[in-house]
Amino acid sequence: MRGELRLNEPLARYTSWRVGGPAQRLYRPADAQDLAAFLTRLDADEPLFWLGLGSNLLISDAGLAGTVIHTQGCLNGISQLPDHAIRVEAGASCAKVARFASRQGLVGAEFLAGIPGTMGGALAMNAGAWGGETWPLVRGVRTIDRQGQIRELGSADFRYGYRQVMGPEGEWFLGADLVLEPGDTEAAQARIRELLDRRAATQPTGVPSCGSVFRNPAGDHAARLIEAAGLKGRRIGGAEVSPKHANFIINLGDATASDIAALIALVQDEVERSSGIRLQPEVRRLGAFA
Repeated sequence: MRGELRLNEPLARYTSWRVGGPAQRLYRPADAQDLAAFLTRLDADEPLFWLGLGSNLLISDAGLAGTVIHTQGCLNGISQLPDHAIRVEAGASCAKVARFASRQGLVGAEFLAGIPGTMGGALAMNAGAWGGETWPLVRGVRTIDRQGQIRELGSADFRYGYRQVMGPEGEWFLGADLVLEPGDTEAAQARIRELLDRRAATQPTGVPSCGSVFRNPAGDHAARLIEAAGLKGRRIGGAEVSPKHANFIINLGDATASDIAALIALVQDEVERSSGIRLQPEVRRLGAFA
């Protein structure tokens, strides 16, 4: 193995909420071939988790038994292909992909600058922002299974919708080819700056959060429902419903994963009581919660 293996590694430092207990094992592969070799050494029943920038993720205070594959800082290549396409690896940040595409005079990926995660997570959940979504850009993907087998698949092998992707079981994304449109570099970069300025003005940047906590229900917005229920600024422990954007829960500095989980449940109950709508989290939970 050429990667880095850490034992009993605290995960709070790897998540955007800055919470989470230790991973029994955390492995940062050197490249896809190194990852394939590592996976072949794992027991068949070894719990396996994938972690990029750690956004859209709530990890239990008790941590995770098993192995975490950490792709941040590795598996992060981006290259240009013919026919107005780019090839991205799962560990590349969405913002980096948006900037790379704009420099090549390609448009259509600017919205990725507003997604605080990696392409692996964006592919897994069809992440979107500002009216754009990941999967309409996808021409094909590369996946790996726990036996270390790498496959090339087309977008037709998957079904996707709002914040969900369905495809072959037991496989994880290594990367994708995205098809864009030719355009003006300066205009694309100006659009990215506009979206980032809008994000800074409307969202609680600079404090630990996971991004949007809840999916928008059909025909409405989770933030509007939460605000209408009078929940902006509501706290449990060190977790708070952001006063700036109601669909964000922020860590005031001493929050635990249990605080955040309890506040998510409170928001669901209060919004359902006031509007009759049960909000569905888009954040993914890992580990044991009460």
